[in-house]
Amino acid sequence: MIQYAISLVTSVILGFAIGLERELTNKQAGLRTHIFVCLGSCVFTLLSIHGFPTFAIGDNVIVNQATGLRDTARIAAQIVTGIGFIGAGTVMKNGASVHGLTTASTLWIAAAIGMACGTGNFDIAIISSVLSIVVLIFIKWIERNFLEKRKISKRRLKLILKCNQCNVNNIQNYIMKEFPYLNEIKKVDSDKEHDAKIVAVIRIKDKNPLQTAYKKCEAFDGITSIAVQEVDE
Repeated sequence: MIQYAISLVTSVILGFAIGLERELTNKQAGLRTHIFVCLGSCVFTLLSIHGFPTFAIGDNVIVNQATGLRDTARIAAQIVTGIGFIGAGTVMKNGASVHGLTTASTLWIAAAIGMACGTGNFDIAIISSVLSIVVLIFIKWIERNFLEKRKISKRRLKLILKCNQCNVNNIQNYIMKEFPYLNEIKKVDSDKEHDAKIVAVIRIKDKNPLQTAYKKCEAFDGITSIAVQEVDE
C-alpha cells in the first residue's frame, strides 16, 4: 500500500511540474491535464502489474501455459496508443501554421513519466521530468534570443484589393514589383461599391508576412479595401 501511494503521489508531483510550465505560458493543456495524464498512466501501469491474478480463468488467458508467466505490460502498453487521442486534441491548424505540437509532446512525456512511476523507476521519472522542464524553458529561451532573429518565415498569402477610380494595370504592376514570389494575379468582376477588384496569391519571406504585405498594399494610392489572409500550400 505504501509503495502504491509513493508511486501515485510522485506521479502527481511530476505531472504538476511539467503542467505548471504549460499553464504559465497559457497553453491549451495545463496543470490539471498533465497531472491527470501522469496519474492515470501510473494507475494503469500499477493495475497492469498488480491488478490481475497470476492465472486467469476464462477465454482470455494471459498466462503462458508452458512457463506460467503473465504479460504485465498488457494494459500499460495501451497507454502509448491512447495518449495520442488526448495529444491530438491540443493540435490546431491555422492556415499553413500548426500550433500545439509542443503541448501534445509534453502530454506524451507526462504519460511516460507516469508509467515510470508505476513501475517504481523513480530515478527515470525524476530525471525525465527535469530534462523536460529544462527543454521547455531553456530551449525556448534559445529560440527567442537566437533562432528567431535568423529565422525568416515563408508564407503563402492571398491578397484581395478593391479600389475606386484607379488604374488596374498600375496596381498589378505594383504587386508584381513588390512581391516577386507571385503565384497568381487576376482581375475579377467588380461589385457596385468598387470599380475594380484584384486577387493575387503570393509567397513572402518575412518575419511578419501578414503585416508586411498589408503595409505594402496600403502604400498604393486609390486602394479602398485590403484583405490579406494566409492560405494552405
